[in-house]
Formats: sequence, C-alpha cells, structure tokens
Amino acid sequence: PKRLAALAILRGADEVEFSFLRERLELAASDLSKQMSTLIDADLVEMNKTGHGRGSTTWYRLTKTGAAEFDAYRTALRAMLDEPSN
Repeated sequence: PKRLAALAILRGADEVEFSFLRERLELAASDLSKQMSTLIDADLVEMNKTGHGRGSTTWYRLTKTGAAEFDAYRTALRAMLDEPSN
C-alpha cells in the first residue's frame, strides 16, 4: 500500500522531493529508501539527485512504465468497484 500511495503522489507531479514523500507516507527515511529502491528496480520510478553531500536533495518521478502501471491499476480498481456484488 505505501508503494501504491507513493505512485499516486508521483502521478500527480513532475517530480517529488524525498522529504515530502517521507512526510506524506509517514515513513522513516530508511523505510522510504527501501520502498523507492523497489520501485526503481521495477522501472516504475526514476531518481535524480541535486547538489552534493549533506546539501544534496533526492527527487523522484514516474517513468512512462510507472505511469502506465499506476493507470492500469486504477482502472482495474474502478472496474472492480463498479461491478455489482452477489
């Protein structure tokens, strides 16, 4: 769920800064790093660093694959919610 929430936040922006994501998802920095590494490895998210050392900032953005995957998930979820229950 946190990975999906991260994708949803990223879907609405060009780039999102690490600390913004950490605060929104209520995760420790190390936990967010692990979550984002998984998304990067799956080619759903890409990372960009600006600055150097302690003054660096990490930014994330969805890849085209990530945007398509998130949109497909959202479409499937809507279809499930629209189906009448038995």
